[in-house]
Amino acid sequence: MLQCLLAPVVVLYALVMTTLVIYVFNLFYLTFISLKRRRDMQPASLQTLEKLPLVTVQLPIFNEWYVAERLLDACADLDYPHDLLEIQVLDDSTDDTAALVARKVKAIQQSGVDIVHIHRKNRDGFKAGALANGLVSAHGEFIAIFDADFLPQKDFLRQMLPRFEDNVAFVQARWGHLNRDYSLLTLLQSFSLDAHFAIDQLARSSSDYVFNFNGTAGVWRKSAILDSGGWHADTLTEDMDLSYRAFLKGWSARYAGDVEAPAELPVSFTAYRRQQYRWARGSLECAIKYIPVIWQGDFPFARKLQATFHLTGYLLHMLTILLMLCYPLLLLFAQHYPTLLAPIGIGLLMNFLAIAPAAYFVAAQHLLRRRWLSSIPVILLLSIFASGMVLNTMRALVQILQKHVVPFERTPKFGITARSQSWRGNRYLIRFDALVLLEALLGCLNVWSAWLAWDSGYYLMMIYAFFFALGLFFFSGFTLFQSISARFTRDPEPASA
Repeated sequence: MLQCLLAPVVVLYALVMTTLVIYVFNLFYLTFISLKRRRDMQPASLQTLEKLPLVTVQLPIFNEWYVAERLLDACADLDYPHDLLEIQVLDDSTDDTAALVARKVKAIQQSGVDIVHIHRKNRDGFKAGALANGLVSAHGEFIAIFDADFLPQKDFLRQMLPRFEDNVAFVQARWGHLNRDYSLLTLLQSFSLDAHFAIDQLARSSSDYVFNFNGTAGVWRKSAILDSGGWHADTLTEDMDLSYRAFLKGWSARYAGDVEAPAELPVSFTAYRRQQYRWARGSLECAIKYIPVIWQGDFPFARKLQATFHLTGYLLHMLTILLMLCYPLLLLFAQHYPTLLAPIGIGLLMNFLAIAPAAYFVAAQHLLRRRWLSSIPVILLLSIFASGMVLNTMRALVQILQKHVVPFERTPKFGITARSQSWRGNRYLIRFDALVLLEALLGCLNVWSAWLAWDSGYYLMMIYAFFFALGLFFFSGFTLFQSISARFTRDPEPASA
């Protein structure tokens, strides 16, 4: 029976490795471009606008008791003429956040700031619906958007608006991190996001490839939103969806890597898992929706190819799962066919795949002028632990294929900016995710693969399988630990509005 699987498994393994190599080469390509265009990460010398435009700042909020007030304060303090600035608090809250926001808005209005509180009684379209609803009454020529966990700097608008050339639909700023050093989880997230912004966004923007608005800390031209069809809620990443429609309509975009917008990173594993699920599912939904359209369109070949890589990036997690499943079978086959894993190219190829993520993250820290050498231990941990989220992404793909409808769920934030702060007794804690049990089982499978590889003398494969197991045990173990500890410190549920 096992012998019948030999050819299919070897072919599958070869296809997976080939696909991984293609994605890794593209990773190096984007890294090379970003290093070549590093000057775009430096503060830009911008011409002062002769006539400042009217700007609408939209703040989509849903049950954000811990961070809503500081967001409103930061936006009210923006360095921009009050007669050219309107702020819309797009509040879909169902708890007493709505009353908190209403009081805060009234206080800010008394200071002379044009701010309105738009509280919907339903969540039709979720965040996309709230943005679309606010856009109807927005007077601004440009629309700045901030999620509740962001704190825009005072000169944000003055830094962003001069970058709008005639055909620019949106300008995206770089995310900063208010609680980067709070825990190992937040530190790992910061390195991952730094790489996305310092390399992916910079390389794609500077090469005129398609890249996406990141949902917050950016400014849109209102006419571009309307021309592209407005906000749609048929994917979980309304930001990426609108970005691709804008590019397909002929608009361009700019990335402002020198403008940083600080934000709070998720501090709980369950919140982080929810965020990653939403990003993975939304990205894959956009891939299904737009890749056929892109390849049938008139984009240059390089732009089509890079858009495909961009939209399908989360498929790397699927490939990792296939590797995990292939390893024990290949090792069992190798006991009967000792030359199966003997080709020297396999070892060299796997070494090449191993250094790619580390080089990617190191380059990002270098571009951000951080001490990348001292960051290498954390970067290695990030490369190891990345495999811990593969089942979380796989669930997103499976539910898409099953046409399982999932509502937009925001990632809860607790106003955590210092290590001394605790969140475990706070509101909005997410229920235990039973997927961690499957992750633990998959981790055990990789431990068995590592033992088989050690026993057979395939030490490189042993290291890979062991690292896969570490990643899976790290995320499943800490998710379980936090869920249990939070269960005994849970505060009463917030009052309903």
